[in-house]
Amino acid sequence: MFKFLLLTGLSISFLFSNELDPTPYALVTKEIAKGKPVMIEVGSTSCYACQEMGKLLYSRMQKKPESRIFFVDVGKEREAAKALKIQMIPTQIFYDAQGKEVERHIGGMSAEELEAFLSKHGI
Repeated sequence: MFKFLLLTGLSISFLFSNELDPTPYALVTKEIAKGKPVMIEVGSTSCYACQEMGKLLYSRMQKKPESRIFFVDVGKEREAAKALKIQMIPTQIFYDAQGKEVERHIGGMSAEELEAFLSKHGI
């Protein structure tokens, strides 16, 4: 019975989630340089500005699920913050199709700014 209630609760929370789910950094590194541009949102689930960006990115992924956008939670993966040389969160990092970092933005964005950045980088 407990397992059923737990699974039901998790399913309901997933259905009503409005933020991008974290992806382990190790998996994200494998997605870079696969022939398509990538955006990594680096933040923490406990950061208000990161939560706002998560809502914008979740909305974008609902409209264009083929977009290669990943969220790395450095609150839980401290080594990822070091590897990505993160100074502040949220930070958005854009990679080209060959896996080269082409731009980095620190801070939150409006929906319009986000769409402009994603379009600029072909995401």
